Amino acid sequence: MSRLHGTKDFWIGALRAEGPAFAAAVADAPPETPVLSCPGWTVTDLTRHLGEVYHWVNIIVTAGGTTRPERPELGALAAGTSALEFWQQEYGRLMATFDSLEPEAPAWNWAPQPKKAGFWPRRMAHETAVHRWDAQLAIAAGEPIEAKLAADGVSEVLDTWLPAGRRTATGRWHGVVHLAAPDAGQDWYLRLRGEGVALLDTDTILDHDNHHARAEVTGTASDLLLALMGRVSFDTLGVRGDRALLDGLRTG
Repeated sequence: MSRLHGTKDFWIGALRAEGPAFAAAVADAPPETPVLSCPGWTVTDLTRHLGEVYHWVNIIVTAGGTTRPERPELGALAAGTSALEFWQQEYGRLMATFDSLEPEAPAWNWAPQPKKAGFWPRRMAHETAVHRWDAQLAIAAGEPIEAKLAADGVSEVLDTWLPAGRRTATGRWHGVVHLAAPDAGQDWYLRLRGEGVALLDTDTILDHDNHHARAEVTGTASDLLLALMGRVSFDTLGVRGDRALLDGLRTG
């Protein structure tokens, strides 16, 4: 198994592409357009949400410590300010912060990982890419997430979200799952153990008595990421084996 190891420049580059694409989709949609992939949300809700996330992350990475800062309640937007204008303001501020960011600087995060600022450009690149897809879907113009970015997004789900316990379903699953994204040249093996999950290297699997994958999923990196994040069904991908194990992989 090989995994992408992104850099600050890689993730900021992704944000520079995905941010304007998100804004363009929002600008083309009436404010109350439903976001089908986020039930109950409108385009305005989605835009406000992403702007608020940027605002919060900017506070986290500039706080200078590893303790969780207080998350502010932003309240109503200023009179005459649209959700898109609010988003653009927060996107610009976050990008300015990220441009001068030292990845090794201390910064809180919610994952079982080192509390360093480098966590956040990666998280925001994938947050923005998936929500860009949401916004485009709302105007029937959804484009896949770029393969290298999507492959890193799959890795983020497996090495960050699931170990942090951020599943959408509760349950106990047991067995090895193999995910494959031929377009990105990527394979992932993970072992589900009750509520736990371990992302494995091939050599580790072969050293274990029960190394055969009980479920295999093949698709583009974009489709795998969108399935893991609850945007599309695993049934739209190539699935073999125990379909029930896949319920233990969904997050978002």
